[in-house]
Amino acid sequence: MEEGVKGDDEVQGSSLTMEKVAAAKQFIENHYKTQMKNIQERKERRWILERKLASSDVPKEEQINLIKDLERKETEFMRLKRNKICVDDFELLTIIGRGAFGEVEHVRAERNLLAEVASHCIVKLYYSFQDTEYLYLIMEYLPGGDMMTLLMREDTLKENVAKFYIAQSVLAIDSIHKHNYIHRDIKPDNLLLDKNGHMKLSDFGLCKPLDCRTLSTLNENETMVDENIREPMDIDGFPDAESGHRWKSAHEQLQHWQMNRRKLAFSTVGTPDYIAPEVLWSLGAIMYEMLVGYPPFYSDDPITTCRKIVHWRNHLRFPEDTMLSPEAKDLICRLLCDVEHRLGTCGPDQIKSHPWFNGIVWDELYEMEAAFKPEVNGELDTQNFMKFDELNPPSSGRTGSGTSRKQQLTPKDLNFVGYTYKNFDAVKALRDNPGELKMDDYTRKPRGGNGSDIEMLTAGGDAAAAAAAMLP
Repeated sequence: MEEGVKGDDEVQGSSLTMEKVAAAKQFIENHYKTQMKNIQERKERRWILERKLASSDVPKEEQINLIKDLERKETEFMRLKRNKICVDDFELLTIIGRGAFGEVEHVRAERNLLAEVASHCIVKLYYSFQDTEYLYLIMEYLPGGDMMTLLMREDTLKENVAKFYIAQSVLAIDSIHKHNYIHRDIKPDNLLLDKNGHMKLSDFGLCKPLDCRTLSTLNENETMVDENIREPMDIDGFPDAESGHRWKSAHEQLQHWQMNRRKLAFSTVGTPDYIAPEVLWSLGAIMYEMLVGYPPFYSDDPITTCRKIVHWRNHLRFPEDTMLSPEAKDLICRLLCDVEHRLGTCGPDQIKSHPWFNGIVWDELYEMEAAFKPEVNGELDTQNFMKFDELNPPSSGRTGSGTSRKQQLTPKDLNFVGYTYKNFDAVKALRDNPGELKMDDYTRKPRGGNGSDIEMLTAGGDAAAAAAAMLP
């Protein structure tokens, strides 16, 4: 008996040792990868400054001083990066969103993508850090709200407005594809608007590297056996006419969707209405909802919705009383179709060249005036977000990440070795204007089982809001 117990302990100890070895290997690899990335970014910042100076009328002596000033800031940046950041450095303002449960793989994936991708189409990550209980993601705050809230207010969007935001969505999706990631959770809730009405993509908890070979597939010809989906069903998700029940009109369908969508917004349960074989399908579903008022495969229950998606040929149609241009209908149909025929599978230029986008200047899409400008009264304004019940703030204590954490690491902790991240612009802002870092959105996801809350905080008390994700 004692030998058996001893053997189990040895196996367990060996397993933990292997996990530590794997974590150490990953940390070393990430460390040198980050070092090389930082060196490259430093060279790029100097090159940008030199290029601007070369095309300006700044005297030679002043140019030398500006370059020296940049070098001083770079040195200061390296020094400040070693300073610990913890929750005490921020002031909790309010909860502006609520998400699902945090999982180790999802948090790590989101942190890695946000730290790697620098794009005006993607929300910025300012910091990621951890303490003994939580993981934190400090992100840009976009006070314009999200597309879901806009659709709930407006019911439908005019084609020119929908065209603008679908075009920006195409650019956002392409920007992460260029970094070999796929989002896998494209939906109106994750399309955020800044104060000027421009859209940015958020929530990368389900993202995956493009070279991942273990992604599950959905066989459209697969027979779905479930007691809940054997009943006859019409195209709108209501009982079949043969059963004696009346089909609901497009207007009734819209009202039914709006009622359930509002309930869904206040729950921690996701929606399958945008579930997709891949992200371009989701884009087509969002475009349909923008113009029609509800998703193309909406139903009373998720299982029926999933069945309608699998058998999309039998369930995709446009309400007769909805006035859509032929080009809009064509684009939707060419996104909500088999992958072999789906527009964009050979690159974003396929979508950009579609006739519905005639008149869109793609290179200037984020420089031009937005098709919709939200009402924003100050950088701390939260009127464009739904109201949530306040929860107790996280316990304070300067237990930020770093080598000072001497406690014994658990297997769960090993997953987050090297989790800390600091953005150059954010650190420089703290150096230049202490207490005035302008950020926007903190997402906190507790490790416990209570889901996640997006909380709005400020840095130092005088800053604009920021968004943080906290996971225990």
